[in-house]
Amino acid sequence: MTKLHLFLLAIAFLSSQQNPAAVATKKAYIVYLGGHSHGPNPASADFERATQSHYQLLGSTLGSEELARSAIFYSYTKHINGFAAMLEEEEATLISEHPDVISVFENTMKALHTTRSWDVMGGFLNKQGKAHPESIWARADYGDDIIVANFDTGVWPESESFDDKGYGPVPKRWRGICQSSTKHSFHCNRKLIGARFYDLSHQAESASPPVEYSPRDSEGHGTHTLSTAAGGSVRGANIYGKAEGTARGGSPHARVAAYKVCWGLCADANLLAAFDDAIHDGVDVISLSVGGLPSEYLFDSIALGSFHAVQRGITVVCSAGNDGPTPGTVSNVAPWLVTVGASTIDREFYSPVTLGNNKKIKGVSLSPKSLPAHKPYPLVDGSNAKLPNASAEEAGWCYPGTLDPEKVGGKIVVCTRDTSLARAAKGVDVLKAGGAGMILANSEEEGNSLVADPHFLPASMITYKDALRLSSYLKSTKSPTATISPATTVVGVKPAPAMASFSSRGPSLINPEILKPDITAPGVDILAAFTHEVGPTMLDLDKRRVRFNVMSGTSMSCPHVSGIAGLLKKLHPRWSPAAIRSAIMTTARTRDNTRTPMKDANREKAIPFDYGAGHVRPNRAMDPGLVYDITVTDYVHFLCSRGYNASSMAHFVGKRYACPSKTMRAEDLNYPSIAVPNLQKSFTVARTVRNVGTPGKYNVTIKSPFGIDVSVKPQTLEFAKVGEEKTFRVRLRSRSESVGVGYVFGGLTWTDGKHYVRSPLVVNAFS
Repeated sequence: MTKLHLFLLAIAFLSSQQNPAAVATKKAYIVYLGGHSHGPNPASADFERATQSHYQLLGSTLGSEELARSAIFYSYTKHINGFAAMLEEEEATLISEHPDVISVFENTMKALHTTRSWDVMGGFLNKQGKAHPESIWARADYGDDIIVANFDTGVWPESESFDDKGYGPVPKRWRGICQSSTKHSFHCNRKLIGARFYDLSHQAESASPPVEYSPRDSEGHGTHTLSTAAGGSVRGANIYGKAEGTARGGSPHARVAAYKVCWGLCADANLLAAFDDAIHDGVDVISLSVGGLPSEYLFDSIALGSFHAVQRGITVVCSAGNDGPTPGTVSNVAPWLVTVGASTIDREFYSPVTLGNNKKIKGVSLSPKSLPAHKPYPLVDGSNAKLPNASAEEAGWCYPGTLDPEKVGGKIVVCTRDTSLARAAKGVDVLKAGGAGMILANSEEEGNSLVADPHFLPASMITYKDALRLSSYLKSTKSPTATISPATTVVGVKPAPAMASFSSRGPSLINPEILKPDITAPGVDILAAFTHEVGPTMLDLDKRRVRFNVMSGTSMSCPHVSGIAGLLKKLHPRWSPAAIRSAIMTTARTRDNTRTPMKDANREKAIPFDYGAGHVRPNRAMDPGLVYDITVTDYVHFLCSRGYNASSMAHFVGKRYACPSKTMRAEDLNYPSIAVPNLQKSFTVARTVRNVGTPGKYNVTIKSPFGIDVSVKPQTLEFAKVGEEKTFRVRLRSRSESVGVGYVFGGLTWTDGKHYVRSPLVVNAFS
């Protein structure tokens, strides 16, 4: 427990004293005690003793074990040591002062942040449905028997993506379960080998619990992400005839397990319970398209749970968040995670808009309905079609109950996109008011990033730049008209990939010395399996049902990398999670299909704070040549540099530990990227690489950031054998022209002529 956190809890307690009603208000808190020191094969008796110790610990604060039993709703007993309990603020403050307690934090809620996408990353299947024999998929046997876990909204077990035809017995190392539903039937098989749900946080805190407690996916998000990571191949996948092709996950022969932690939102207490179980169950990769505001690592459920997973060799892949393009919005920034941003693929669903002046505007849509071809319709801006009691601004956004049927009946309505109302929901309001179609125009905040939606009426989304053109046309004539062409699938779009506007950007607000995100992957208009519980828009009123759905977000890019991590784990079973991440990062590309630097949504040059090391390339990642490895001890040394004491770290790792006498600099963590956020004239960082290719000689090439002199010693690394390690140092010196400019970017590459091991350089000079 840091002094700052104790101070904040004390303030909260003092505030409650001035409000007697607040004193009696209990909230859910996580009490984190570190890692368990169970032996390699813990028995159920060990778990029972752990739970009893939690009752005793909390009972010493509450006054009795009986009160502790009634307060605790999760006891983490396998790999994570701690519990979740309903406590008053005063009680949380008191338990935080116990010498065995590392941290206490409130149970907050985190948010839920593919036919063509794999082809964009270097190819997958040929016309005969086979992978090239030298591809990562063929060489890794499509991830056969790797176990991929997904923490999300559950799974739709009937989806064809989880069919177990052709699968052998479940791996013997699997120790998980398949929880049944409280209402409807739920089944696992030899593909979907496990499913769990975590509802105790809702039962403890929610006045209106879900109708059904089940691993079944009632929202669609979990089915989509799990099938993207490791769904089997399904031919003829499409949505309303669009994006047709073979849908498959990154590790299509892997076994999958669903951990339902989200019921609309995702509680910290549920997440920690899922981590504790998944580690014990024997998974190889955890995919987590969930996140919240960044916080100190020991007060962050995802950072804590993932550390214990990585400690046991499990790679954890997380989404970067959907709060871009604002800088400093990236979430899931712990250095032991793989953090993934979102970029486009070279496929779009074109639905152009033709104005009455014959000017054509690019638009995108997945609407299954279309207007009669070449028939112009009257066009009206929603802000000019408001009801008397509505504001022009609300009507411009097409909010419910703001549009006048007499003014929009039979017309195409222009609605401004915003974040407070679902895009498809705006079309519902236009339809209810009698509108014939909708043009969804990006606001300045949304920029030029387009997302296709399965609208209820003929509709098309346009960029902010084109929205300005449309606005000028509306003002230029008294009788504006337009047509909306039916949506068609177009591939080979250029430039691609490009960064999605919504993808959260760096730098990390917790540790700017660690470049985040790490990598980017396809996250826009991704087709994958879907639930039958809701319609493709996920709105309550949508009664349509689809086998596959198109969705966008870093939630969609994360499982792409999870699937690749599964392939790498199959190919290199002894590689650590850090080595797997290094292979993914150092082989990434930063150029698009026009052979020019990747762009953002506004066609400006993208930077490492957008994409990390670049866009993932699976085939290159299987043979990176060199890797930057990081041990669990390295991570703990890193945490010591954050000010955590040796006692906390000993509990954290589950064994005796002493922080090093010389404090480690965060910049010296052996990360595949190099970030120096506070360069004072000169700074030197050290890195160590391990040869995982063949014996040989690597030479360095440097791309210096603007105004920064970069030197590397030695400039040549010669490896006599596989597994050999070499250390090099990078010296950065600022020149006057770089001071005060802000962050500047470059890179260094080690190459033996076959392998190209690339690392971004990110520098902010102050003197």
